[in-house]
Amino acid sequence: MGSDHDYPEERPQHDRVVAPFAIETHPVTNAQYAEFVDATGYVTVAEEPIDPADFPGADPAELVPGSLAFTPTSDPVDLRDWRQWWRWHPGASWRMPDGDASSVDDRPDHPVVHIAYRDATTYAQWAGRRLPTEAEWEYAARGGLDCHTYPWGDELRPGDSDMANTWKGRFPYRNDGWGTTSPVGSYPPNGFGLHDMIGNVWERCADVYVPRHVRPADGSVDADGRPDLLAPTTSPRVMRVTKGGSYICAPEYCRRYRPAARSAQSDDSATSHMGFRCVI
Repeated sequence: MGSDHDYPEERPQHDRVVAPFAIETHPVTNAQYAEFVDATGYVTVAEEPIDPADFPGADPAELVPGSLAFTPTSDPVDLRDWRQWWRWHPGASWRMPDGDASSVDDRPDHPVVHIAYRDATTYAQWAGRRLPTEAEWEYAARGGLDCHTYPWGDELRPGDSDMANTWKGRFPYRNDGWGTTSPVGSYPPNGFGLHDMIGNVWERCADVYVPRHVRPADGSVDADGRPDLLAPTTSPRVMRVTKGGSYICAPEYCRRYRPAARSAQSDDSATSHMGFRCVI
């Protein structure tokens, strides 16, 4: 698990043991999430009304439900400023991933997006499942290929073949690929028969994010012998691990389309490239 050769937060590379588990073959889709919402009436974080008391001094007319959506630029921009390509879209949610004028009616087999942590765990509980730990997710993503950069080997595009939905072209203004989510299963599965473990959407995990891996011998462990990374945090905004990268991961900006890669995402955030899958 992990890597000593890429981003610092992936270190140290180490051995980890996971108990047997089953994992969904692809991220939860719009059609699957719609079934859950139809059955329960659940309202996602992005759809909830905003309390003006949380934003003193703001114009109440601007405090409308919505979410962050990726918006390509027309020309090259400074890649140090993410605000160049992320925009707040009123009305953006899992139902309308690009804002009020969009819909998922023509994307039933795309991964559901704009999913906050509560949105994912509530679905998982309804389905009789849970979110994976980071170790479970990474083990599944590798597909049986330990110590390789990608689930299929060490080349991003072997034989010039696309193996995952990641950014092709010049980020963030020109994309020769999808430029958004793609239907699940559009690319070859890994060695375990799992689709879209890399690219398409970032996937939420249960573990609270820490800036480096804690090996079992280095820190406290829970009752199952796993690192106690789910201990209470003093931060009002809990940050958890996300894995796999997404359709906007580009070599010149973000090389996190690898099993070892990891990122932090707050529980209350929902964006147009954030999804999940479940385990039992």
